[in-house]
Amino acid sequence: MLVTTGIICVVFGLVGFGGQLLSAVSWPLAQRLGLQERDDVTDALFRRLERNTARWDLLVLWTLPACGALMIVDHPAWPIAALVAGPLHVDTAGRELAKVLGLRAEGVAVGSAKSFAVLCGLFASMAAIGLWISGYGLATLI
Repeated sequence: MLVTTGIICVVFGLVGFGGQLLSAVSWPLAQRLGLQERDDVTDALFRRLERNTARWDLLVLWTLPACGALMIVDHPAWPIAALVAGPLHVDTAGRELAKVLGLRAEGVAVGSAKSFAVLCGLFASMAAIGLWISGYGLATLI
């Protein structure tokens, strides 16, 4: 189960980190690839917040694939890494969802209904993985 959880962390983590890296480096390319919404369906405020978020996320989202790699090789430090990466991902998912819901409630265009549903699914997955590895790491240490 440790290796499977590690693989999930590496894959999900690299997808998230990679998407944010691309968004931070080339916003227009991220838009063309569908990682970010087009300008015609979002407000400038939302796009600015998302670009800034992408840059900030580069400082924290690397922790999930790193934790997953430690799990795969069963490194003794993986539970500690899980207790760092897990809460960071729960917090990030919750804050991002709160941001988007708040902006949307105030009439800020945050993209299409379909992309909003995908976004909510990604945040839910991110939070679930964060909770899972936090609990798994804690249970291993106890």
